[in-house]
Amino acid sequence: MPHVKLIARLLSVVELSEQDKVRLQQMPHIIKTFRDGDRVARQGDVPVHCAVVMTGMLSRRRVVSERNQISSIYVPGDVPDLHTLHLPVLDHDLCSEGTSTVAFISHSHLRRMLKESPGLTNAFWRETLIHAAIYREWVENLGSRAALPRVAHLFCELATRFEMVGLLDNDTFRLPLTQQDLADACGLSTVHVNRTVQELRKMGLLDWRGQIAYVLRREELETVAEFSADYLHALKVPSPRAIIMAAG
Repeated sequence: MPHVKLIARLLSVVELSEQDKVRLQQMPHIIKTFRDGDRVARQGDVPVHCAVVMTGMLSRRRVVSERNQISSIYVPGDVPDLHTLHLPVLDHDLCSEGTSTVAFISHSHLRRMLKESPGLTNAFWRETLIHAAIYREWVENLGSRAALPRVAHLFCELATRFEMVGLLDNDTFRLPLTQQDLADACGLSTVHVNRTVQELRKMGLLDWRGQIAYVLRREELETVAEFSADYLHALKVPSPRAIIMAAG
């Protein structure tokens, strides 16, 4: 159900009343599954619904000066197009990375729900602000860090965001990206990304095999990445059991 990871995501950054959890649990939705590379939404679309990532991963992409640029990555619990409630025309593509499952909730229902609940209005507004903070961190990562900390930072961020929704298992998470995708997200060539990942592997900080990323010495990796999770504004990181119980 779409509410499980969405509730987990919101609970990691804001308090929710039991009534608001029920509202989220009862949202009418349509579920669709996407294959690797499928467009969930396209630049120029005028959506009438918002997407909630249930499983897998989505990315925000746009071609800039003939280069494909990934400017955001979305994990289960994220609502990547929440802004379309107020900014109706998409200025980017929203793509599936690997196989993903997405729940679509109509704008009309979301607007009614938010009108009825100041608590959810606050939660989604806070979520929008946090995504803006993540975007700023990405800009700073691309503009100021060398290749090694830049790539390390992305792995640290994803590990933390997966942990926030109970999907980090012994510092291991599913990462259905290619080295080209990582290059597009980090503003590097695939050769440079390959060399950087190999260096992190030789340092004993990270392993990445197939679609599984292993954070081997997390504190040391975070030091290399100059990573602080403050910009993610987590109140707490709930256990997987607490997430299941909270979702009802």
